[in-house]
Amino acid sequence: MQQGIATLADYGADPAMFLAALRRMPGFDDVAADDLDAMPVKGLVHAHIRIRGRGLVLRVPRLSHFGHDPVHSLAYQAACFERAWPSGATPELHGVIPVQPGIPNGALVVEEIIGRALRLPDDLPAVAKCLAAIHMLPVPDAGNCAPLSIHDDPVAATLAVIEAQAAYLPETGFAPDALAQIADEILWAREFAVQCAGRDQPITLVGTDTHPGNYLIDEAGRAVFVDLEKGLYGAPAIDLAHASVYTSTMWERDSATALKADDVAAFYRHYLECVPAELGDRVEPWFAPLRRLTWLRTTTWCAKWWVEAARPAEDTAGRAASWSADRLDPDHIAGVRARIRDYYDPDTITRIQSEWMG
Repeated sequence: MQQGIATLADYGADPAMFLAALRRMPGFDDVAADDLDAMPVKGLVHAHIRIRGRGLVLRVPRLSHFGHDPVHSLAYQAACFERAWPSGATPELHGVIPVQPGIPNGALVVEEIIGRALRLPDDLPAVAKCLAAIHMLPVPDAGNCAPLSIHDDPVAATLAVIEAQAAYLPETGFAPDALAQIADEILWAREFAVQCAGRDQPITLVGTDTHPGNYLIDEAGRAVFVDLEKGLYGAPAIDLAHASVYTSTMWERDSATALKADDVAAFYRHYLECVPAELGDRVEPWFAPLRRLTWLRTTTWCAKWWVEAARPAEDTAGRAASWSADRLDPDHIAGVRARIRDYYDPDTITRIQSEWMG
């Protein structure tokens, strides 16, 4: 693999068959192989390939975080883009290349957003405005939400994710003190889920994976949320937390910043200024507890990735093979592992816990 670049072949796709499928789409019959420009790797799940001269990008999945089969995963992602685009805060979907021989996970054709990485904390007001725009979109009746998931009890749903991811903790080899700290947090989460069952909480369209690395700032200063694979109907407070907890703000190398308490408080204030008072009044009581729950979700996800990514692709099958880091840029993966080691440093966990433990 070219340094820092994920190619179609790295993601299991045949470049010639991919180009042929793209040319079969209306308006793309004249695309040449040289028009496809692989973009630098930033994440773990997608390759992004610019279609030169079109203002469009091919978004090629490698796996589904939700464990969907490739056909379901592609349809789900397409629906996420379609539902969020009316907000004016996300890219527009322009087409879908279906799953087919030589293209095992299909691809989306999406609007290319020209912009830079976030500069924290300066760009947090723009992120607040972006998330508010998504959260203010009308929510369909329950029968019309599919294929997107509905977390009508967001705490219970998030706890279920945490519990599944926590099963990987014993295999990580992380410090016993860190694992004990996480175990205590899981006990809190279980108690919290019982205590808040049935309490009022607004349900909106949410991005879910709203860490700072998933935005671009365009030339007008607008924050655009570009990674919509995990959209669902759930708790807006979780989106706000995932945009601002330590494990999120330190994730992306281009924007890594440990926010101060005043930065976080200002971010939440900006959000409340952007949304209707009724939504703000309902979501505000959930700000603090869902920061704690969301941090636990992100931290246990790291445990899952740590174990699955270490498994050689050629010795595994199905989901485990998809998570293997073997075909990803070694420098990128080294950076990810360094960040996760920091997240599981007992001193780091203690500093994070001080937000809610005093």
